[in-house]
Amino acid sequence: MNGVLVVILALITLLGTFATAFSRDPFDKVIGLGLIAAGVIPFIVDRGYLDVAGATALITPIGTIFILHLMRRKAS
Repeated sequence: MNGVLVVILALITLLGTFATAFSRDPFDKVIGLGLIAAGVIPFIVDRGYLDVAGATALITPIGTIFILHLMRRKAS
């Protein structure tokens, strides 16, 4: 994998990590978790685990939708 691309993806992952760790709003935390997944999936593909990357790409958005629904239910 290209060195510049690795640095960009690592920065995206770190940005998601810090956003999740330091934000207080639950919706911002979920967005940070999405950034972590977006930065990690290309590394999984690069290692050749296409089935794991496909499962992660399908499970992450579905899990995010359920988490957002549960957070909204508790807020009201």
